[in-house]
Amino acid sequence: MSYQHGIGLNEKPTSISSPEVAYSAIQVVTGTAPINLVEDPAAVVNKPLLIHSFDEGKEKLGYSDDWDAFTLCEVMDASFREFKVGPVVFINVLDPTIHKKSSAPQTIQISNKEGLVDKEGVLLSTLVVNSSDGATTYVKDQDYFVSFNQNGKPLISVLTSGQMTSVSEIQVTFDELDPTKVTNADIIGGYDVTENKYKGLELIQTVYPTLGVLPNTLLAPGFSHHAEVGNVLVAKSTKINGAFNAINVLDVSGKTKEAAGQNKDANGYNDKSSIVCWPKAKIGKKTYHYSSIVASAIAKKDSENEGVPYKSPSNSNIPVTAMVNDENDEVFLDQVEGNVLNGTAIVTAINMGGWKLWGNNTAAYDPELGDNNDPKDRFIALRRMFDWWGNSFIQTYFEKVDNPTNTRLIESVVDSENIRANGFKAKGQIAGAKIEFNQQDNPISNVLNGKIQFSQKMAFFTPAEFIENNLEFDPNMLSSAIFGGE
Repeated sequence: MSYQHGIGLNEKPTSISSPEVAYSAIQVVTGTAPINLVEDPAAVVNKPLLIHSFDEGKEKLGYSDDWDAFTLCEVMDASFREFKVGPVVFINVLDPTIHKKSSAPQTIQISNKEGLVDKEGVLLSTLVVNSSDGATTYVKDQDYFVSFNQNGKPLISVLTSGQMTSVSEIQVTFDELDPTKVTNADIIGGYDVTENKYKGLELIQTVYPTLGVLPNTLLAPGFSHHAEVGNVLVAKSTKINGAFNAINVLDVSGKTKEAAGQNKDANGYNDKSSIVCWPKAKIGKKTYHYSSIVASAIAKKDSENEGVPYKSPSNSNIPVTAMVNDENDEVFLDQVEGNVLNGTAIVTAINMGGWKLWGNNTAAYDPELGDNNDPKDRFIALRRMFDWWGNSFIQTYFEKVDNPTNTRLIESVVDSENIRANGFKAKGQIAGAKIEFNQQDNPISNVLNGKIQFSQKMAFFTPAEFIENNLEFDPNMLSSAIFGGE
């Protein structure tokens, strides 16, 4: 170390604050990532990864600003950078053994002992460095060292002990990731009997057993606007591991709000588990599928409310600067325009003194039924509360399965649930809940077969979706103000 005397400076990269935890809104996101940037790309293909921060995501999956190619990076940015919530489960389906292409030989200039391969997605294990005439193949770690720069592009550094010390030009060939080869079938995935492996969306059922967190919010931005993907997300949202329920957040395409509504209907997006989103959102120069924003906003709202999803995400402030359609044209959205979309069961955003998430309805809302829509299936907040309450019940009392069917078992469930419900009611998070064990629901034939049944009623608060004030001019009040009373 050199002798120091005077003043010096040292810059550190800008730190990103730790995300707020929202285990009631764990996102499970399926898509593509620049896995060529990680040490072992093959190890993160079709494997759920529980990521707690942006830096961890970058380390384990890689990161790129090319969100059209690498869709998981969009959610990394939205969740960890913009909304600062987590953790998030990522499932990358991009397989470097399948979704790749070979480059033609490229000439690279060497300057100051360095040469940049101006390309993202390069698989370093396939990089071959030759002399400019192709006659000599240089040896990695003997003639040169290669690593990715901050933009995810390979930087070749000449080693002074090797053959390249006087070289000014080289030729390289390599394989690179080709995300355009990823199809909807790759996202949907399935179970491979020969390999005994789950792939794509089929991996959702492995999340809880392997990672210990419940999938609460399922999404696949960049793919969910395709009916075949969106409807599989819907199917995967119920009876996860035979028991748990989740919501799914879907996008629809369309240049106009009318086209968006038509595409929602054409895709068959009408399930109570679905939140349908349109259009896309911009934050500065970055464009997001709106499902990424909505899923992050839901997690943010839960993190602010002790992980209890009783508040609707609608009318929440979101850090959006514009909303754009598929052609990147700005879309005008005020309360009137937003309400038109809400009436077709599409969640959007409106600019009313700042951009706000706008919409309470799941995809199950039917405008023709009006007030006759079942509130527990219509409202996002109620639907999520029912799922959360049911999932919590299963997790809490699973340990009692196979215990003797005696009074102690029954009373422990009834007492524990009613105490739990009273706690939520006291905090104003629910209107009420009560569980009972009734003889008429449990005939002796069922008990002899090892089956018992509880009956629980609950009430959750509906969102105050429309607040009206009737204004009336009072001439008597005016007269009193002018002439005074008697």
